Amino acid sequence: MKKILVLNPNSSTAVTDKIAASYALCPATGPYSVQFDTLAVAPPGIETQRDVEEVTIPTCDHFKANPAQGYVIGCFSDPGLYLCRQELDVPVVGIAESAFLTGMSLGGRFGIMAIKQGSIGRHMRALHQYGLMDFLAADRPLNLGVQELLDEESSIGRLIEVGRTLRDVDGARSLILGCASMGAYRPALQKELGIPVIDPVQAAVARMVGLLTLGYVPE
Repeated sequence: MKKILVLNPNSSTAVTDKIAASYALCPATGPYSVQFDTLAVAPPGIETQRDVEEVTIPTCDHFKANPAQGYVIGCFSDPGLYLCRQELDVPVVGIAESAFLTGMSLGGRFGIMAIKQGSIGRHMRALHQYGLMDFLAADRPLNLGVQELLDEESSIGRLIEVGRTLRDVDGARSLILGCASMGAYRPALQKELGIPVIDPVQAAVARMVGLLTLGYVPE
């Protein structure tokens, strides 16, 4: 059975559990084993550019030490994506890149729900690199940290508020959750707001399944 390894590049096992729970909401992914790992020597959350740089090489090293047919970087900053693609001979996808491509495919412009104001600059750089700025309606901060987002009861109201603004004020036709630990919010948000809500973890795993199904990995 082919293995897909999803790495949470921060040290919070609670975040890893949330990532795994997001995947569990997906339809069946066929004959693939999906494994979730935590990068032990890392910050508890990837919230700054320093955090991103700190985990770039360890992320690549972790993948090298744990063979799989495909790798998913489970952080919305996609740390180490280009390095991993250079160093590894199997597909590597980032959850932000995958979410952006999904939003583009749904038509219209997408809105991003960033965790904090400081995250938006990184999102803008990524969208420029991917050539996808024309598909962005807006990127608005929740002003909630990675650990705060683990408390669903206290966070859902803020997500609905920001999502409604992205839809009604900014004209977003779909919404992207800007953190790997937010997938549990997707069903409630999509029901409340009436537009597609994209969980980046689900988007990335589904994309990887497609790559493997099409036989892009050497046997």
